Amino acid sequence: MASEVQVDAALREVATRLASLDPETRAKFLLDRTVSCRVPDVQTTWSAQLCEEGLVDLTTDDGARAQVRLTIASDDLLALLEGRLAVPVAVATGKIRVQASPFDLLRLSSFL
Repeated sequence: MASEVQVDAALREVATRLASLDPETRAKFLLDRTVSCRVPDVQTTWSAQLCEEGLVDLTTDDGARAQVRLTIASDDLLALLEGRLAVPVAVATGKIRVQASPFDLLRLSSFL
């Protein structure tokens, strides 16, 4: 099991990667949505705003108001972010659960 510090660092790396994308690419694929990532094994939920600037205002909270909610184990999250686990495999095997509107799911799937 990964630690809360490792998960936090990985999510901040995602924010850095998104910020480094070409602005036109971000604008084309990213939605202006609140997102949360609940990691049950470290008993923490991170929330942020996904927008044209990328993933901003990453904090820990309950994620109750997020429009897009992800739930994933810490080790699976790290594997996903390190490229050892593919998004379609993670979704198909239930390693990641996504709660979002159908429109948001379609738009996010085109980005992933």
